[in-house]
Amino acid sequence: MVLFTVLLFPLLTTAALVRHRHRDDHAHTVSKRLPSTWYHRSDHPVQELFRRDAATDGATYAQVLLSLVCGLSCEHTRFKSNAFKVARRVKCGRSLLGPYLMSQFPPTFPNENPTYPSGFDPNGAVVCSATYKCRNPLDVWDAPDNHIGISFDDGPQPASDTLLKFLADNNETATHFMIGVNIIENPNEFLTAFKMGGDIAVHTWTHPYMTTLSNEDVVAQLGYTTQLIHDSTGGRVPKFWRPPFGDSDNRVRAIAKEVFGLTTVIWNQDTEDWSLTSGGTTAQIINASMTEWITGPKSPGLIILEHELSDQSVASFMSAYPLMKSNNWITASVAQIVDGTSAYQNSASSSAAVTLSDILATNSSNSGSSNAASVSGSSSSSAARYVDP
Repeated sequence: MVLFTVLLFPLLTTAALVRHRHRDDHAHTVSKRLPSTWYHRSDHPVQELFRRDAATDGATYAQVLLSLVCGLSCEHTRFKSNAFKVARRVKCGRSLLGPYLMSQFPPTFPNENPTYPSGFDPNGAVVCSATYKCRNPLDVWDAPDNHIGISFDDGPQPASDTLLKFLADNNETATHFMIGVNIIENPNEFLTAFKMGGDIAVHTWTHPYMTTLSNEDVVAQLGYTTQLIHDSTGGRVPKFWRPPFGDSDNRVRAIAKEVFGLTTVIWNQDTEDWSLTSGGTTAQIINASMTEWITGPKSPGLIILEHELSDQSVASFMSAYPLMKSNNWITASVAQIVDGTSAYQNSASSSAAVTLSDILATNSSNSGSSNAASVSGSSSSSAARYVDP
């Protein structure tokens, strides 16, 4: 319970601030894929979304939050072992993290840009901080030539409804890097994004600067969010995550990959649309930037940082989309152009079969997990339930 307290209370104290922590002040035609079936049977895992012990709808998100609060003492909590199990492994110094344990270099100091202690070069091979534009070859920064990877951060939000309708009307899907507490607060928008085939990815629980956190808190931020997505999408384990503010380094990257099998996705252009509502930028400035990028070179392809935070940020994407098409860009969800298959480690899509698996990686991939069992996406509600190995 000591470890639970260490992990839980920083998350709860920052959860109330998450709506105001969306600063990203740092530099930076394909058809929608066909579903594997054209309908969902009543026993399909999609029918099990957001349920606990009985068939309910998004209103049960309050219960999900309560299960987080009561922690290990709750008999039916969705989070009862995985995140804490991983945190214990990290704390005990086991070899999950390869060469990038905290003993090699410590967390950064919170600042405008996180600052490393003296002697640690943020652009060096040991640290390789994405905030300082060091590109680790395992990270994703660019789309393939001629492609624009569509993605949105900080959802789900009330503004997501307008965005999702626009995507559906244009036969597009996107990767939605979602914040855990926002999923709880906006379950209907989350459900809509998932049911329409949107690719759900991790954007942490409360949107912190990740390099400022301890190993245990990095695990908690990623683990809680990954578990919530797993339990709310019929058991699917996300494959991608994006660090808030683009703040990652080799320590954080190793935890994400080696513990949860998550690939880090950054961006190569930044609209700064998060600041539209605070006067930090304008629709005209964003339009000028978008026009420059979209009419410019197509090598490398574009991964543009955009948000589904507000009606204004959504409108900026909608205004730029026709220009993408008229300039003959190939547009697709970031997850699909990066991986070529799926946004999930254990399912081909939001409607395909699911391989039962917990959220922990095995050799950086859940696909080889010894506790996994293949099940049909339309045959059992157990795909929506956590299975403790």
